[in-house]
Amino acid sequence: MAITSKTPHAKTGTSGQASVIIKKYANRRLYNTETSSYITLDHLAVMTREGRDFQVFDARSGEDITRAVLTQIVMEGEANGQTMLPTSFLRQIIALYGDSMQSMVPHYLEASMSAFAENQVKFRDAALKPFEHLARQNLAMFQAAAGLMTGARPLAGKPGADGAAGKPVGSETEQLREQLAALQARVDGMQS
Repeated sequence: MAITSKTPHAKTGTSGQASVIIKKYANRRLYNTETSSYITLDHLAVMTREGRDFQVFDARSGEDITRAVLTQIVMEGEANGQTMLPTSFLRQIIALYGDSMQSMVPHYLEASMSAFAENQVKFRDAALKPFEHLARQNLAMFQAAAGLMTGARPLAGKPGADGAAGKPVGSETEQLREQLAALQARVDGMQS
């Protein structure tokens, strides 16, 4: 294969790694130059989800066809029942082609998706926090119950909270009841 001036060069992606160069041949086969192997659109979808940057070039002309291949991945996902794009949204996108606002749409969509990605991380973190808190409470309750069964005396306060290891309390059963009541109050508070 002769090297021409249109030979693609790897750019550095957002993760600091060089973009993987993919060549698309006339027979629709995709060739990953990094792994020296033929791949499928599914492989490119996985690379995208993993945050790997890649560029797809037509092997014959050297033209960058990344956008067309990414669109093809989206359309195959939509056709295979993994619908994410509402019909009304698709109609709005089509209507904007040729409109005076067309040049603003890519920037708007990119900013919207970036904001969505940030909010998605915050939402996941916020959704998991109550479960982490309940897990800690359950562990404390289990440790208190285990202490009662083994005859160990529970400690008042948290060890090391005030620099001391804590102090034994009078009634182990009474402390366990107080802990259970406090836990029940917290659970009731979370449900309202």
